[in-house]
Amino acid sequence: MLNGSLEPKKMNLRPLNWIWQKPQWPHFEWQNETILPLLRAVRLKQGVLLGKAGAVSGDSDRQAGLDTLLQNIITSSAIEGEQLNVESVRSSLAKRMGVSLELFSPTSSRSEGLAEMMLDAVTNLDAHLTVERLFQWHRWLFPKDAFSLLSIKVGALRGDEPMQVVSGRIDHPRVHFEAPPRDVLDAEFAKFVDWFNQSREDVTLDPLLRAGICHFWLITLHPFDDGNGRITRALTDMALAQADRQSIRLYAMSAAILERRRDYYQILEQCQRGGLDITVWLVWFLQTLQVTLQASLDKIERTLAKVRFWQRFHNSGLLPEQIKVLNRLLEGGEHDFAQGISASQYQRVTKVSKATATRHLADLLDKGGIEKLPGGGRSTRYQIHYPD
Repeated sequence: MLNGSLEPKKMNLRPLNWIWQKPQWPHFEWQNETILPLLRAVRLKQGVLLGKAGAVSGDSDRQAGLDTLLQNIITSSAIEGEQLNVESVRSSLAKRMGVSLELFSPTSSRSEGLAEMMLDAVTNLDAHLTVERLFQWHRWLFPKDAFSLLSIKVGALRGDEPMQVVSGRIDHPRVHFEAPPRDVLDAEFAKFVDWFNQSREDVTLDPLLRAGICHFWLITLHPFDDGNGRITRALTDMALAQADRQSIRLYAMSAAILERRRDYYQILEQCQRGGLDITVWLVWFLQTLQVTLQASLDKIERTLAKVRFWQRFHNSGLLPEQIKVLNRLLEGGEHDFAQGISASQYQRVTKVSKATATRHLADLLDKGGIEKLPGGGRSTRYQIHYPD
């Protein structure tokens, strides 16, 4: 949980003063003067995102929803150091969402389970959360045929030994985190589930803060032998979906967490050792959500810019090779052309001669589809020229 290179270990170490040992646990506190400006900023960005997304509809909207859920699944596993088969997960999601793919890849019990868990989290929003539902998520996360060699309890709470995350030498370990002991876990887990259901109706608790509290509380309980981070992030997605049924398919918060993974672990560890005031965690959570929303806004803006570009140039008599290169440029950094394209790169992409590549680029330049970047000679590069 607290470092991508650290593994939870069950060891008997001296007790420490963790947040769940505080007398008032789990009555969390936060400083509104710090939190409220962030909440307003995030809400504003959500509104802008929904407004811009309204301009992208139909099949592209469904495809974007699939891509977002896929990104959430892949990056949530990557946070824990696991690399998934992307195409397998994509096919499992597409089948359930009714999205057509040019080629469906073979699926596995692993990809099928991950798709089931994610879609249950973000679509089955009115059903109450139950202990058994979370156990089912855990079974989907660890299908028997895919993890037969792992000695973990699947679809059940962890065993009796202490759950700790440690690093350092065996004879002098550093304890990063220790979860509540097994003898109180059933009651603590049930209390959390009850809170999750009841807090949805609490008009005094902002839904985004509820999602942040949900994340921190469940990761603190660390209720399973393995998969706690992935289950927690899926439930956080559910809380965010309940907060706003429309925008959840437009952003993948796990992607932003992956980019800030070191900070993620550090802030969680810091708050585990502190008091019940979790302002610092909620600030980090909201800031990360804000980064997530901005990334989605940037992606939608690129999509809209692409639509505007082709509205202008679709009747310009462009050759198939030119259209292929323009589409690659319009995708930007996603296809390694964030810094534009040179004649030699054009030649490699389209499989034409050097003279033809030069002629095609000159034609695109004359038609106003591209523009030269600073520099010249053999290093001359071109980028998209967007219409005003």
